[in-house]
Amino acid sequence: MSNEPVIRVAFFLAVFMIVAAWEAMAPRRERQLSRWARWPANLGIVALNTALVRLLLPTTAVAFALLGEQRGWGLMNNLDLPHWPTVVLAVLALDLAIYLQHVLFHAVPTLWRLHRMHHADLDIDVTTGARFHPIEIAASMILKLAAIAALGAPAEAVLAFEILLNATAMFNHANLRLPAGLDRVLRWFVVTPDMHRVHHSIVPRETNSNFGFSMPWWDRLFGTYRAQPAAGHDAMTIGIEQFRLPREQRLDRMLTQPFRNDAAEAGKGVPT
Repeated sequence: MSNEPVIRVAFFLAVFMIVAAWEAMAPRRERQLSRWARWPANLGIVALNTALVRLLLPTTAVAFALLGEQRGWGLMNNLDLPHWPTVVLAVLALDLAIYLQHVLFHAVPTLWRLHRMHHADLDIDVTTGARFHPIEIAASMILKLAAIAALGAPAEAVLAFEILLNATAMFNHANLRLPAGLDRVLRWFVVTPDMHRVHHSIVPRETNSNFGFSMPWWDRLFGTYRAQPAAGHDAMTIGIEQFRLPREQRLDRMLTQPFRNDAAEAGKGVPT
């Protein structure tokens, strides 16, 4: 799979452009800040994270899966199962692992300090889906490689999962209005924007719900599903109590958020 990076970048760019255009034509909420105030830093963090992963990790997830297949690592490489059902099971298992990781990053205070940069976005749109602190990205990649090794996930499954995760993260973070009936049907099969937006509410009990990125079933299965925000999608407040000043959307401020004091930043102001 020597062309794997090209495939992933092509899918990323195609989905990004489609979703960005779609949300521009059918926005769900009025923006608190302009794209010019948020997008340079949100897209800058994507470039920084991409460079960081390439620098720190000598392998991609797909290459690591191929190595695991060669060396017989993990459960699925040691079971005599048909190939394509194994691929499907591996994608499901990896998605469950990401769900559990997401719950963990909310439950453990040190990990939350890293993850809260994602939640500190004052709006939620297609760029929020890729807005993660570089240290969180590095930790997530290590956990993902561990899951791939333990599962013995086939390389095809890992590639499919990586593409699916990137695409659905951009879709479910989109500031996108779907017809209510369509949303009710879709959220049985995929995490929709209205479903995931609840997770970005400033209300803690709503922040700690709807952890799924791609598949919606884990939230229902583990009791973390919440259908709608209490205030409604138009009136709900996005973000967290800390870091609500517009300057916090700058790249330099985003990078230091995990290391700054909660109490000192809370209540300093609201976006203008």
